[in-house]
Amino acid sequence: MVSTELPPLARAESVLELADFDEVVRLYRPRIFRFLMGSLGDRDLAESLTQDCFLKAYTARHQFRGDSSLATWLTRIALNLVRDHLRNRRMRFWQKTRDTALDIVDVGEWIPDGARSPEEVCLQQERVREIWRSVEKLSRQQRTVFLLRFVEEMELSEIAETTGMNTSTVKSHLYRALRIVRERALGKSEGEL
Repeated sequence: MVSTELPPLARAESVLELADFDEVVRLYRPRIFRFLMGSLGDRDLAESLTQDCFLKAYTARHQFRGDSSLATWLTRIALNLVRDHLRNRRMRFWQKTRDTALDIVDVGEWIPDGARSPEEVCLQQERVREIWRSVEKLSRQQRTVFLLRFVEEMELSEIAETTGMNTSTVKSHLYRALRIVRERALGKSEGEL
């Protein structure tokens, strides 16, 4: 098994980076929010859990040993918050109101215009909507691995460390997620995502 522990110099830099926590929030907040938004599909809940993530990180900053990167540590906290939220039966109300919250499909409208025709833009947005619909139907573990790989652009070893899975399990979930998304969103005849 490949060690994902940081070398001593990188570990010291990560610990020093925590000294200026405002800077940590400024640098990593967009990444954590994107992950939570993709995982939950509810903008208000993602905002709330993003704040919770940084609050937990701030209160536990003295426990950060630097064994992993700061981004991995924060993403692991966010992932645990998602797991806790989904397990908490008292929060089922928020899942029922998800239909009235910002739909993750709207993210397709944020694609920058590269001088494409209105028809091309419309087709691209529909394709993104289909992909997100397919991602929402994945199992929780497949969706988590998919989001960490393609939204957060994490390496497989980082995903394994963040989720607590071994690398072969991450690869398996990613392979299955890609196959399902391709079949559902892009049709069996289309090739790459």
